[in-house]
Amino acid sequence: MLAVIFGRLLRMVVVMFGISVITFAIFFATPASDPAARIAGRNAAPETVAAVRKDFGLDRPLPVQYALMMKRLFVTRDLTSFANRGQKIIPAITNAAPATLSLVTGAAILWMLGGILAGIVAAATKGRWPDKLLMGLSMAAVAMPVFWVGEMVNLITQSRFHDTWAFSWVPPLGYAALSQDPWLWFKSLVFPWLTLALLNIGLYGRVLRTGIVETYQEDFIRTARAKGLPARKVLLKHATRSAIIPIVIMFGMDFGVLVGGAAVLTEVVFGINGVGRLTYQALKVLDLPMIMATVLYASFFVVIANAVVDMLCLLIDPRMRRA
Repeated sequence: MLAVIFGRLLRMVVVMFGISVITFAIFFATPASDPAARIAGRNAAPETVAAVRKDFGLDRPLPVQYALMMKRLFVTRDLTSFANRGQKIIPAITNAAPATLSLVTGAAILWMLGGILAGIVAAATKGRWPDKLLMGLSMAAVAMPVFWVGEMVNLITQSRFHDTWAFSWVPPLGYAALSQDPWLWFKSLVFPWLTLALLNIGLYGRVLRTGIVETYQEDFIRTARAKGLPARKVLLKHATRSAIIPIVIMFGMDFGVLVGGAAVLTEVVFGINGVGRLTYQALKVLDLPMIMATVLYASFFVVIANAVVDMLCLLIDPRMRRA
């Protein structure tokens, strides 16, 4: 078991190193791409471009540039934005991370609880009206784009019906820190949570329902039924436990990707200054250090989530320890 865990951690370090090299190469070593010219701005004089190239160390060999960039990013933490001079990259991401973590964590709790409940109920009532209703609603949820749902939610809660008793408690768009006002923090994130969780509730419910139905065809389920175990125990303890592994894998990857910035649409629509919105603003002005840092931040969470999922799967299913 320890050897398997060590192997997973070593693989994680190698993957992170590879991602950092590839990310640096894409943004700073692409042929016909001159970061110094982008920093200097349009129609800059050659002397200005040369000065910028020297100031930022872009005139040195690529391995040296990579080492200096990683050092300024992770060791000295003094790498600054090309677009907003003086703005340090790491503090900006650190300040934005709590908003993204709050958004994704709350949404993750909702979509896991909702998806598991929908999947179990649908599987238990296979072919009857609760199953058909839940699967129909889940299909509709999967089909609705997140940004459209967010805009419709804002139209209802912030505009059309904001002055009514139902939505008068909804605060203006934005993010309130948990440490400053927990109640305002909760109110400001309720509808972003629901918006971000809606698609995954439908997706996870369908996947779990399919997994449970397929598991009911296995021999160990027939054996459990033959022993006279209650139907509820067979469903929850045996069938659901075996079918939950794909859900755990999906959850780990989805959570890592969303924390890494894939929640950008939700953050932009609801005015949440998280990492996703920070990435969106950097992309608009081609701020290469900020884009590179947010990509590495995203990949870090994806790799960490993948490693955690591996560990959870090993605990849930001992058969995977031999893989």
